[in-house]
Amino acid sequence: MIEFRPLMAHSPVRRIVTIVNIVIAIAAVAALGVVYWFAWRPLPQRSGTIEAPVAAPVQVAFDARGVPHIHAASIDDALFAQGYVTAQDRLWQMEGLRRYSAGDLAEVIGPSALESDEEARRLRIRRIAEDAYTTLPPGDRAAAAAYARGVNYFIATHLGNLPVEFSLLQYQPRPWSVVDTLIIGLYMFRDLSTTWKTDILKHTMLGTGDRQKVDFLFPTRTGLDVQPGSNAWAVSGRLTASGKPLLSNDMHLEYSLPGIWYMTRLEAPGLDVSGVALPGTPGIMVGHNRRIAWGITNLGFDVQDLYVEQFDERTGRYLYKGQVEKAREEREIVRVKGRTAVEMTIWVTRHGPIFVQNRGSVMSLRWVAAEPGLLQYPILDIDRAQNWQQFTAVLARFPGPGSNFVYADVDGNIGYHAAGMLPQRHGFTGDVPLDGASGKFEWDGFIPFEQLPSVFNPPSGIIASSNQNPFPADYAYAVNGSFASPHRARQVRDLLSARKGWRAEDMLAVQKDVYSELDKFLAEQVIAAYDKRHAQDPDLDSAIALLRKWNGEMEKDQAAPLLTELIFHYVRTAMAESASPGNGAVYEPQMSAAVVEMLLRERPEGWFRDYDAMLLRAFVDALEEGRRMQGRDLKRWRWGNYLNVTVENRVVHGIPYIGKYFDIVGTPMSGGPTTVKQTTAKIAPSMRMDADLGDWDKSLLNVLTGQSGQILSSHYRDEWLDWYYARSYPMEFGKVDAKSKLELRP
Repeated sequence: MIEFRPLMAHSPVRRIVTIVNIVIAIAAVAALGVVYWFAWRPLPQRSGTIEAPVAAPVQVAFDARGVPHIHAASIDDALFAQGYVTAQDRLWQMEGLRRYSAGDLAEVIGPSALESDEEARRLRIRRIAEDAYTTLPPGDRAAAAAYARGVNYFIATHLGNLPVEFSLLQYQPRPWSVVDTLIIGLYMFRDLSTTWKTDILKHTMLGTGDRQKVDFLFPTRTGLDVQPGSNAWAVSGRLTASGKPLLSNDMHLEYSLPGIWYMTRLEAPGLDVSGVALPGTPGIMVGHNRRIAWGITNLGFDVQDLYVEQFDERTGRYLYKGQVEKAREEREIVRVKGRTAVEMTIWVTRHGPIFVQNRGSVMSLRWVAAEPGLLQYPILDIDRAQNWQQFTAVLARFPGPGSNFVYADVDGNIGYHAAGMLPQRHGFTGDVPLDGASGKFEWDGFIPFEQLPSVFNPPSGIIASSNQNPFPADYAYAVNGSFASPHRARQVRDLLSARKGWRAEDMLAVQKDVYSELDKFLAEQVIAAYDKRHAQDPDLDSAIALLRKWNGEMEKDQAAPLLTELIFHYVRTAMAESASPGNGAVYEPQMSAAVVEMLLRERPEGWFRDYDAMLLRAFVDALEEGRRMQGRDLKRWRWGNYLNVTVENRVVHGIPYIGKYFDIVGTPMSGGPTTVKQTTAKIAPSMRMDADLGDWDKSLLNVLTGQSGQILSSHYRDEWLDWYYARSYPMEFGKVDAKSKLELRP
């Protein structure tokens, strides 16, 4: 018989268990201490009093979403406070953006960022910003300086208590400057106006392709464009419940954690504005004041040209109009964490820096953002505009990126105006690299602002911008650019014109619309080709039946969107291969959706011997690829399993075991590239605003993840699910439900 005896109080096993428990407790306390010290202590202060270098007390009321409503006795103090509270929530994001843009990221991240830094240095972004500072209008400079003082006061008073990213990367940020604000502006300029890669793509495809066909693949218009695209629209009062206009905007940008926009309200004598700000810059980028509301989408006009230079890389000499000129030599040192610094030599020609080498050609890049004296920051003047005349007067000095501005005011007016410095090109479009030596392809100034596309109070009562080409076919100037297909714009207009009595909350249904006219068209084309051939293949019938009953909605739980998107990719590749053999897989510009539709509607000769056969091949290939990805049973396919998004906190993600808990992981998405809710693996609506000109407090606003970049903040990702399901929140203006109050006191 086995006898069980209790452990003696002082037995070795009991002592070991006790020691282990003590060690675990100590480790837990230590872990909590680390979390407190590095992640809890840096959380934003949202109540109490802070002594600060302001001229008079500044009141900051934080609402339920952590939005600061700043009330100051002067604009200077309001912008100081904006810089301070933004830094509380977003200092690491601001730091990351300025380092990425200026080419300083490898210094703190390491070699993985070196390639990005080298491209930024070749673009000369910091040098452009430094040059622009010397010509910046005094009002713009003063606004940026006040904002920078607020950021720097936060940094100076929190050097031992900075966001966790600085502790993880083991460094402290340098002070903020007006130049840094310009660098952040250039980040958006670069992100929204880079077209040189498309020029290289077309040049490459022309090398092996048919000129006429390749030109067909790169149209600037389709004949189906909606004249006045991100989405922005305005509807006049005769279509709304209040009798006053509504204005909506959802800018489509890359996923990030935190999202790119910081919601803010600024109130001071001569300034009362609310909306979203770009961290690192003063004022409100998109929003409303007491009189007007406005939204922005990317225009996409080509503001970059590549020039093939006859260039001697040893001496920096090159040929221009038969004369030898000397490029300016600039030295760059890129510091790399854990490695020796990398030295770069950048030659700057009359066209711009030597930027790229392709197939033995040396090319310089001319970019509007680098034009001397051009860069300004008129955002604060937009914030203060009171009517259409004042609004457009400010837009006239807006340098870029080229943008579509949609407008509405409390007097019942709606309007649209393209803005930005757009090059005049005579006799060429800049769609491929140009001969830099001849002097025949120079810009002739910029298109006059008053001749840019605009409309005021259109008879339809609707203005819709979804990145489509807004320039008329008979426009007086050469037009080239990266425009979107017209599908989103057409759907927005169709939805808005289908009814009356619109309210702000109704606009969310439009913003989340996931009907794809293109994918539905492709499904119908494949069905028609299948029926025409009287094909009866048990292996294909179920897929055809799936397409027959599909309503065109790109819903995450449906199978048909996956099949039609795969069909689209195979058709697009076949089309591009026909035009330029060997290059089909690299062709994927925004306008390709419209090009595929045009080709299938018109079916011109010379592309395919049998269009139906091509469609059925694409259908079979798409079906097989889908089965490899999601199994043979189509009933189990899910579009959202293919369009599945993870948004990482790029620094915190690297913490072993726990970093992933601060990411947004594995989210199935609805929508697609041509739906109003434009969703891809890289981009989605970065915010949603629905402004009610009849009652500002009925307006709605939300951002992608949340207001704060601080990982333990309650506002780190508290908006994600509401963004995901297209719910929103009151855009508090006249009535602010303050959850806490902070005072900056002199």
